[in-house]
Amino acid sequence: MNARATKRRRKKASFFPSSHSTANEERFLQKHTLDYNTDAAFLSKIPRCPVFYPTIEDMEGSPLDYIEKIRPIAERYGICKIVPPTEWNPGFGVDFDSSKRFDTVRQFIHRLQEGISFGNGDSFTAEEYQAVASVRSKDWKQRNYPHHDLLKRHLGDDASDKDKQKLFTPESLERDYWNIVENRDKENACVAVEYGNDVDTAVFGSGFPLSERGRSVSGTCNELKMSQPEPDFGTQDYYKETWWNLNNIASAPNCVLKHVKVGITGINVPWMYFGSIFSTFAWHNEDNYLYSVNYHHKGAPKQWYGIPGNTKAASGVEDVFKRYLSMKMKLIPDLMHHITTMFSPRLFQHDGIPICKTLQYEGEYVVTFPRAFHSGFSLGPNIGEAVNFSPHDWVSYGGLANERYRSFNRPAVFSHDRLAFTMAHHLSDQRDYKSCQLLKNELKRIVDEELRRRDYLKAAGVRDVSDLIMLPPNVVDRIDEDSADYDDRRLCHTCKHVCFFAAVACECSQLKVSCLRHCELLCTCEPSKKYFMFWTKDEDLRAALESVEMHCEMLKGPADEKEMEAARILSHVPLPPVAEGVEKDMLIHKGEDVSVAAVTRESFAKRPRCGDAEVRKAADEHFAG
Repeated sequence: MNARATKRRRKKASFFPSSHSTANEERFLQKHTLDYNTDAAFLSKIPRCPVFYPTIEDMEGSPLDYIEKIRPIAERYGICKIVPPTEWNPGFGVDFDSSKRFDTVRQFIHRLQEGISFGNGDSFTAEEYQAVASVRSKDWKQRNYPHHDLLKRHLGDDASDKDKQKLFTPESLERDYWNIVENRDKENACVAVEYGNDVDTAVFGSGFPLSERGRSVSGTCNELKMSQPEPDFGTQDYYKETWWNLNNIASAPNCVLKHVKVGITGINVPWMYFGSIFSTFAWHNEDNYLYSVNYHHKGAPKQWYGIPGNTKAASGVEDVFKRYLSMKMKLIPDLMHHITTMFSPRLFQHDGIPICKTLQYEGEYVVTFPRAFHSGFSLGPNIGEAVNFSPHDWVSYGGLANERYRSFNRPAVFSHDRLAFTMAHHLSDQRDYKSCQLLKNELKRIVDEELRRRDYLKAAGVRDVSDLIMLPPNVVDRIDEDSADYDDRRLCHTCKHVCFFAAVACECSQLKVSCLRHCELLCTCEPSKKYFMFWTKDEDLRAALESVEMHCEMLKGPADEKEMEAARILSHVPLPPVAEGVEKDMLIHKGEDVSVAAVTRESFAKRPRCGDAEVRKAADEHFAG
């Protein structure tokens, strides 16, 4: 595993035993969850996120283009579901005969509200994990829903709610899950599961086939194929080369991450996820506030929850964490980034924070938008895969994430300043006025602070020794392994920010540098003993900003300002009672059983459901009329 992959691994939370203060927090949390509602009726009132159905023509293009079309609607929910056409059938590349093993984490579902770290589970092969997951699902069904099969045959659509609660359905499992999390289930008071999360596809293999045209970090470059036209939808080569393949999406032509030429596991190299009943991905938003896309390869559905990434909603989530885990938040300031805490939707609803949900079935994508919090759990044995991507409109969110990380000394996965500056040196990629305007505003923020602080520190007595210290110039056409490793060696001693343009050092230490914002915290020495290290000159900063400003003006059309104002107004229009595509989605999956079977090599011989073709056709005809 390379240094990037190691750095990309999620930071494990430290374990803090329950002190008097944290025990009080737990009692406070339990009291409030009990006070809000004494049954699970609130779950049925959580609105569902929108569901979109791309055509074959859409699937032959870039997913970033499609997501840009649906973004004005979907982004307001934080998450959305994308269901490919029934002809979609990418297969599955993981070798079930392999002896390779992956590690798991052990999650205590009844303690997910406490914010404690996960312990280590056993290691498994893919076949072993699925066998164990299947046994657990069958056991839960037999113990809690022993009459499901009989009732399913005899109950009609007019069955009472009491009878429906005896069925092994997604709704029943969702109720079971939150009863365990909120400590309401006395019969199942202690529930532990093992979750195969963050399995490195560079080591274990991806579920998608690998590109032969240089489109994925782990793929190959076949010169002959690279010169050929794009393969037709549905062919073997199509599934290798399509940008909808999660190995390729980060390298798509209109994706900012295409400039990152080093493999970063979980960012531009997908992670695989092996789930079992109630295995949980806890509340979080993505590193650097990137977009993410999750594909469900096979098995039981996943229950998702999403909260939009606007400032009010995201701040509301943080307020909920601080209210119920205030002591732990003080001990672990970046607790929300450890992905170990699961709060009930009812807590967010009580604070007026918008929340939505969706069920993700095999063959379906879920997209999360920048800064959007999301969480969920599996309803049984399944296999999924996920990766990040970033259209050009992401850049302002990247700035927000960078500032947040600096506030509690958390290193970013990659340098935001470097990527923004790299974008400024690839202006031919900027073909849209709105996204170019975002880049201009972000670069202006970065450059203005950099120049202002340089002037301030020079006036304070920090020396300019650029004539004596010759530093290598920054590489601005790409982010490669050498560049990323060099960035790791110039982290601010105080806030862990990559000092990309300049740093301050002191004669008292050859090991520490500071960003210009935290020069005074580097040491107690006089300013005269401190000196600048410049990688980018003042004039180069100004030139980069000026070129972006000029390009932005060139792209500006007479209707752009009006379109941006119309989009702003639309973002404040109340959401409809039922989101786009939801009724169709519910009709397609109505009455589907939750699978308890292990995912096997043989199960992948079947086409992903995406709704059976006949059901999809009937649903299409119904909603077309």
